Amino acid sequence: MRYIRYAYEDLKFWGMLLTDDLIQPLTAAPYLSGVPLGQPVPLMSVRLLAPCEPGKIVAVGKNYRDHIAEFDSSVPETPILFIKPSTAVNDPGSPIVLPPPALSRRVDFECELAVLIGKRARHVKADQARDYILGYTCLNDVTARDIQKQDGQWTRAKGFDTFAPIGPVVTDEVDPGRLAIRTRLNGKIKQESSTANLIWPVGELIEFITACMTLEPGDIVTTGTPSGVGPMQPGDDVEVSVEGIGVLKNPVIAAR
Repeated sequence: MRYIRYAYEDLKFWGMLLTDDLIQPLTAAPYLSGVPLGQPVPLMSVRLLAPCEPGKIVAVGKNYRDHIAEFDSSVPETPILFIKPSTAVNDPGSPIVLPPPALSRRVDFECELAVLIGKRARHVKADQARDYILGYTCLNDVTARDIQKQDGQWTRAKGFDTFAPIGPVVTDEVDPGRLAIRTRLNGKIKQESSTANLIWPVGELIEFITACMTLEPGDIVTTGTPSGVGPMQPGDDVEVSVEGIGVLKNPVIAAR
């Protein structure tokens, strides 16, 4: 299935894509037992929203060897976790707002495969993880790189409002272990890899995370970014794409 969230006539809905251009509205999120409501709606008549309303985003750092190498770092013994706040969530097509120069002078794109949790998960084994996943989507883990280096930990650098674009759809119709993933900046490929190159695949990440914290329905788990991260400037357009899911495109603007 392919799910979206959207705004239609000033109201917000969950929906299921029947075709590439037709939505079946739902009464609620699919992880809250949403069922079909009313007649199908043309996709072209709605505005897409981030296809989740997470209580938290549990993100993973240093999960591609080539990305670790480009920062002259070492492979960690276990996954590195950090939290992005729910207030960072951004919609497809909505602007990424760069902080004022007094706060940050370098903000980077980071393409990632993201996992949407479908039911409460605690102490889940890797081989059971699929039972707790609603589906997969694209995420841009926007990062103020200079703040990250300055602080030595990552919360502030990755937690600004608009720093977590997500979408455009959530789907369970892909194999998370072998998906092409890339970033285009103004149409030029900057990052290109495959989720086959993850150090810790999705199931192992879910096991590691749920050993220490509970994942609730609607939460997002990100899986890390490959090499090629780089800065964005006002006026840029950044596109994160994951094979079988779609293209997440956002303009970049300066703070007003």
